[in-house]
Amino acid sequence: MAAETVEVPLYRLAHSRSGDKGDTSNLSLVAWNAECYAVLVQQVTEARVAEWFGYRQPRRVTRYLLPGLEAMNLVLEGVLDGGVNDALNLDAHGKSLSFHLLDLPVTVPAALAGTLPDLPPLPD
Repeated sequence: MAAETVEVPLYRLAHSRSGDKGDTSNLSLVAWNAECYAVLVQQVTEARVAEWFGYRQPRRVTRYLLPGLEAMNLVLEGVLDGGVNDALNLDAHGKSLSFHLLDLPVTVPAALAGTLPDLPPLPD
């Protein structure tokens, strides 16, 4: 019999920071604990992140795993409308991209979901 699972937003498993250089956004994702990190490694893949940010049309997404920190770094190329000096976008630095990443739905065992921080939803 398969274990019961539930879908939760990624912010229940991790926190994120962002940075940028030119037209490239760097998103760090740091798990709350080792069990959460295992879910991140399995479900927050380059392909899934590229699809999630499809509206920004990334040229490439590269994922770097940092198991010693229970974290990963995601590099999204071509998502900042040319960068700060070229973009008409109000968020040319891409700071809000980390918040968008944290809304990504992930599937977790129901037992794990019961132990996750019950944070309020992120603002739209």
